[in-house]
Formats: sequence, structure tokens, C-alpha cells
Amino acid sequence: MDNISRRSLLTAGLGAGLVAAWPGAAVAVSTADDAGLRTDPFQLGIASGEPWPDGFVIWTRLAVDPVAGDGLGGMPSRNVSVAWEVAEDAGMRTVVARGVEQARIETAHSVHVELRGLRPGREYFYRFRTGRHISPVGRTLTSPALHETPAALAMAFASCAQYEHGYFTAYNRLAQDQPDLVLHLGDYLYEYKKDSYVIGGGNPRDHEGPETVNLAGYRQRHAQYKADADLQAAHAVAPWLVVWDDHEVDNNWADDVPENRDPGQLNDTSEHFRQRRAAAFQAYYENMPLRPSSVPAGADMKIYRKLQWGQLANFHMMDTRQYRDDQLAGDGWKKNVPERLAEDRTITGSEQEKWLLDGFRNSTQRWDILGQQVFFAERDRNQAPEIDDVSMDGWDGYAASRRRITQGWVDANVRNAVVLTGDVHRNWANDVKVDYKDPASPVVGSELVCTSITSTGNGTGSTTDATMAWNPHLKFTNDNRGYVNTRVTKDAMTADSRTLDYVTTPGAPVSTKASFEIRDGVPGLVARG
Repeated sequence: MDNISRRSLLTAGLGAGLVAAWPGAAVAVSTADDAGLRTDPFQLGIASGEPWPDGFVIWTRLAVDPVAGDGLGGMPSRNVSVAWEVAEDAGMRTVVARGVEQARIETAHSVHVELRGLRPGREYFYRFRTGRHISPVGRTLTSPALHETPAALAMAFASCAQYEHGYFTAYNRLAQDQPDLVLHLGDYLYEYKKDSYVIGGGNPRDHEGPETVNLAGYRQRHAQYKADADLQAAHAVAPWLVVWDDHEVDNNWADDVPENRDPGQLNDTSEHFRQRRAAAFQAYYENMPLRPSSVPAGADMKIYRKLQWGQLANFHMMDTRQYRDDQLAGDGWKKNVPERLAEDRTITGSEQEKWLLDGFRNSTQRWDILGQQVFFAERDRNQAPEIDDVSMDGWDGYAASRRRITQGWVDANVRNAVVLTGDVHRNWANDVKVDYKDPASPVVGSELVCTSITSTGNGTGSTTDATMAWNPHLKFTNDNRGYVNTRVTKDAMTADSRTLDYVTTPGAPVSTKASFEIRDGVPGLVARG
């Protein structure tokens, strides 16, 4: 795609307005009505995701008042017909598929279209219409044919976007970098009410509504985030693979255990928390470009899954919240908790662990990439070897689970294992070992940790951390906001930490803070430049 058409897609295309005609779509137009809507119903933008060789999911959700308190976006109390079309060009002249879906009131007027029958390894464009209202145009891709090894994949990954802590400029900069695939590793939104999670100097923006505990609240919060133009730009540029972390439901939740037991609230018992979780999962599905196979069943929703990018890469997208054991010792950073080493502790659950280990054994791809949520490598804050001080929420709190996963890819002779992580609001770049206590233990993989989009505000810009002195496998850290760009080829995976100096006011430029390379067949990180 040429730069001019891409730029048009990301700027002029984002201002969805009224268009008099939709060339070549007479059938779709005649069967799509707007329920008499006078206001643009595409204020939450459009998105695509889940690319496979012959298709993908395209998504939109109708709303004329995104922050309406009932979570239904100001829409009428009936279904609305929405036409869609997919084309080979940004001008939507060469249409290859079209149809009409119902935006149903019971799913907050969201639309998920699962495309099949397209050509592998191709760029496509899509849009929606209801009545005279036409959505922006989005760009998406099919993945390569299963037997093909593409020359390269440009993949970006991000996490932790607290709306109140800053502007989503990083999403816009990510879009301008023009990736072909985006991974979001959790904390897509935050559950807090206004003035309950405040950064130094005060929050530049506020959440609408109370803390999210019911379906109306989660729907309203998703809509407030989705209405942000910078986030819309990032969704419009490429297909996304998404997984949640904790804040999509409740901070540091673990299976059916909430962070706190709040008397009289939906956190007071496990059963009541499962009701809250069910509401969060329903709203999450409604607002993400997920396949119908991810439709939640009450308080259960399967989001761990594998996406294959030809013979170049497998993406193992994981869930480290829904099946984990509760955090030990009251959560947080704790010293000398021997139970964290127990063989029966799990962060993945037995079924997901087996799925992942089977995936390693069956892999024929050059790269096996784990898209997951919390810090994977050991990070001990105490220098004395006889005392460890580690996070109970990360993989350090589930050490045997981590060892089984790491040893699993070693035993399966995985060619290149790379863990991608979010959650901690800082960039990190780490070598991965099976045994971190043994200095002679070989490096068997790599971990790349993205910083936050906005969470905790501007950051300090620091690139030092005292713990790196006695954790030599931790190679880099940085406390700016941003995201990570990667380029994956058969010979190497390169990673650029893209950072912004500030987020509490909009419009910050982006720059590359550090770059690393992982060479094919050579575990570990090599600094570039």
C-alpha cells in the first residue's frame, strides 16, 4: 500500500461522516437501515483481528452517545441492520465480499463478521454502513498460507492504557509506524472510578461512571476508550490479537478470587465475583475483534489460542488470569515465600499448560512467540542469595509453572522461543533460563517487555534499575511510555522500544530508546546500535 493511501486511511478516514453513495454496494445498501439515526453511529470506530490464511474478523459497535450510563451507547431499543464490505483497495473499488449483519441490542449493537474464502498473505480493506452513515475504512491482512515462509512480518505489541493517566498518543504513533499485526497484552482499559487512581500532578482525563462491576459499567467504559481517536487509528491500521490481563475485570484477580473482598459489593464472595467476571467477559467480547469461538459462557471465556503466520512464526496467545492459583502471602512483593516453589502451583491451569506444551512439540515454525501478561524472567529485588524478594503476581510466584513451560520448549527443540510481556509499565529486555540460580545455566530464550501506553503517567525516562546488578539476565529497562515494534524474518527478530517523553498532554513525538536483535538459532538478546 502506498504512503498516500495509508495516510488517508489514518487521518481523513477516521472522521466517519455522511456519504451520499456507496459505489457498487446497491444490494447491501438496500438492506441496511439506520433506525432513523441522525447522529453518526460509528463513533467507536472499526477494528479487525484474528487473521488466518483465508480470512479474519471485522468489527464495529454502534453508538451515538458512547458514555451513556446504561452502557448501550444511546442506541434505540431494537436491532439495527449493518452492511459491510471488504475490498482489495483502500478506495473500496474492488469489492471481494459484502453482506449484512444485525447489530443486536443484546450484544450492545456490536457486529462481528468472520470472513472466509479470501486469499492468503494479502492486504484487504473494509468498512460498514447503516442507512446514510458510513464508517471509516480499515486496513487488515490475511496470514500467509500455512506452508509459506514470508520474507518478513512487522509486528507491534502494547499494553496498559489507563485513560485517566494520559493521552493515547502512543497508539497514534504505533499506527504511523504501519505494522502488519498488533498484539495487545492486556489492561486495554481500567476499572477504577474517577479520582481513585491518581498520578502525581493529577489526572489529565477522567473516567465516566462508577467502578466497573456490572455489564452496563463495563460497556460504558469500553465505549469511552473506543471513542478515543488515537486508539481508533491503531485499530484501523492492522489486525489485532488481544488477550486480557487484570484490569479488564479487577486488579490482580486470580480465577474466582478478586483483589479484595468488599462487603455488599460484587467482590464479597466468589460467586458474586464470578457474576462480575461474567459481565466483564461479555463486554470484552462485544468490544473486541474476536472469533465466535471466544463467545463467553457466563463467567468462562476461552482466549488462549494459537495463530500461525505461515512457517515463519507461531503466536501462542495466553491467559494467565482465569486459571491461576491465588497469589501467595497476600500478593505484592514478598520475601522468602517457599510455597511459590511448590510443584503443584500453576499460573496457566493444567489444560492450558498441556495445550502450550503440545504446541511446542508440534511446531515447525522458525519462531514460537508467547503473547502473555506478566513478568516471566526471574526478578529478585534482594541481592543476598539466601533471601529472595519477588512479585507474587508474576511468574516468580509460580516458579514451577515457569520451569515446566521453559523446559517444555527446550525438550521440544523449539528453534527460537520469545516471550512477550506487558503489565509492569516499563520496558525490559531479558534472557530466559531454566534455572536462574545457576550462573552456568544456559540461555534458552528471550523476553521482551513493553512499557505502558499511559499507565502511571509520563514516567522518569530512567534506564537504570539496581536489581540488574545481581540479575545479569535482565539486559535493559526504561521508564517511558510507548510500545515495541518488531520485525520478524527467518534470520532474526529485531525489537525497537518506541517511547514518548510525555503523555499528560497530547502530541508527543516518538523515538527509539533501544533496539535488540535475537538471531535465528542463537538464544538471547544482542543490543543493536
